[in-house]
Amino acid sequence: MPKILVTGGAGFIGSHTVIELLNNGYDVVIVDNLVNSEKFILKKIEEITGKTPTFYQVDCANTNELVTVFNQHPDIALAIHFAALKAVKESIEKPLEYYRNNLLSLISLLDLMDRFGIEKFVFSSSCTIYGEDAPLPMDENLQIMPTTSPYGRTKQMCESILADYAVVNSNFKYISLRYFNPIGAHPSGLIGELPIGSPNNLVPYITQTAAGVRDELKVFGSDYSTPDGTAQRDYIDIMDLAQAHVQSVDRLINRLEPQQFEAFNLGSGKPVSVKEIIDTFERVNGIHLKWSFAPRRAGDLPTIYADSKKAKEVLKWEAKTSLAESLANAWKWERSHRNID
Repeated sequence: MPKILVTGGAGFIGSHTVIELLNNGYDVVIVDNLVNSEKFILKKIEEITGKTPTFYQVDCANTNELVTVFNQHPDIALAIHFAALKAVKESIEKPLEYYRNNLLSLISLLDLMDRFGIEKFVFSSSCTIYGEDAPLPMDENLQIMPTTSPYGRTKQMCESILADYAVVNSNFKYISLRYFNPIGAHPSGLIGELPIGSPNNLVPYITQTAAGVRDELKVFGSDYSTPDGTAQRDYIDIMDLAQAHVQSVDRLINRLEPQQFEAFNLGSGKPVSVKEIIDTFERVNGIHLKWSFAPRRAGDLPTIYADSKKAKEVLKWEAKTSLAESLANAWKWERSHRNID
């Protein structure tokens, strides 16, 4: 089977995608600098799949380091690029770090792909590229509008870099996958979301509060124009998300793509409120969470959700995992990681 390079392959989305690639017979080479991930995840991938992916602790933004991977694996058929800093709030506090890491890692990777004749690429993008005032549900034909976070702007810039690169490389074929809100964990409970420091996302904050790592969950905003007053987002299970990457790889490897570039929204298409997440987590796991309301955060929108019809029609993919199952798996992973009976 073809060999796939996965940058950021020890991270949350990357590690689950590696598992699905290995389970589908692909040979995988992981590149990760372990800034936002842990090396023990590689052992967990091996435990789940019975296969050992090749691993390099390399910073993608460092071309001199990354070239060693390409020299040792000239038969790489396709690259999936996850390696990026990803926290909206942190990006506002550290804009130069985000621009340096997220842009240079892509440029370095494309430079080496060009040098070694690798012409297929899957990009880990985000719904943040649509900006703050996009009409709902968001679809792939929306005009890209300004976004308030450096993180969102790096994703917009990366998609522009890819488009410009494709203009002068007519054989280059790529798919951009625009995620909404990934949650959950592998059903085994062996891997899941592993934030470094205080979580920036809702579900790991919930699971850490349930585990006693955090004292209390703060729900930002109680007066949004939603049915229960809390903000709504489009939550997508991590295993469904991983499968979308496998189907994108299949599409590119088997030359099923009719265009040089395709973009797909990956979401459930259903807005779910913060309060619904809390209530569902408590119900399926038999846990009472300590939480309270806090003022809205600047820049937060009342509701965001996807139109994912294109992914269903073209990529033959759709979200299948229920919210209850995602939240049960997230808690199973937290308990496993914390050794909670």
